[in-house]
Amino acid sequence: MKICATCAVEYAEPLPDVCPVCADERQWVPAAGQLWTDLAEQRAAGARLVWEETEPGLVGITVEPRVGINQTAQLVTTPEGSLLWDPTGYLDDATVQRVLGRGPVLAVAASHPHMFGVQVEWARALGASVLVNEADREWVGRPDPVLEYWSGRRELADGLTLLQVGGHFAGSSVAHWSAGAQGRGVLLTGDSVFPNPDRASVGFLRSYPNKIPLSAAVVERLASQLGALEFDRIIGNFGNRIEAGGREVLRRSADRHIGWVRGDFDHLT
Repeated sequence: MKICATCAVEYAEPLPDVCPVCADERQWVPAAGQLWTDLAEQRAAGARLVWEETEPGLVGITVEPRVGINQTAQLVTTPEGSLLWDPTGYLDDATVQRVLGRGPVLAVAASHPHMFGVQVEWARALGASVLVNEADREWVGRPDPVLEYWSGRRELADGLTLLQVGGHFAGSSVAHWSAGAQGRGVLLTGDSVFPNPDRASVGFLRSYPNKIPLSAAVVERLASQLGALEFDRIIGNFGNRIEAGGREVLRRSADRHIGWVRGDFDHLT
């Protein structure tokens, strides 16, 4: 198994000439060309996992120094077990044991292919399945029996649900945790709904590095679908978050995006 050094997605050998995830218009290949790494090389370079409890039942896990895109994985723990969301591109035995110390792992799942990380490696170590949305099957670089495909909606535990929303990728998904934020609800998102640096709005893009927007129709679909859920907090895939008023922020941000791509504000340009 090798790992793309740019996005930290795992691949089985024989390796492709270039990582398909990075070669796609939503990502990028370095000017120097394709680079590969592996867990042993990352470990030798000093990679370590940092654990941060952000609220009861929720832990953020990041890699330092950065590996690939360097998302923050979210570990959601419920009375029935845990979900590892947007798994990192590196893992170590100590963190695996720490995760298992919180109880059984219900699943490993990613919001979209950029966040696959070393999902199979995590699942094997945790004794869990990897849930991959059927619409994103083509992006899996490491087939394995631990992979399980799903579509639409997947209940993991009471109050913990995966929902396919599309947008950034056809299979892009969110995790809805109703007990989060002291019972007001938390929405864990990827790039289809991205909490912005202003902490007061969210973005909707097909590509963030290459600045390709989603259409007005797709953003309306996303906002309408997610607006039917109860949540107060939105947490993105880099620890970026909307602390409160998440449903209202999502609706307001969607209206702003739709207005700009429709041309409502051209007089300001």
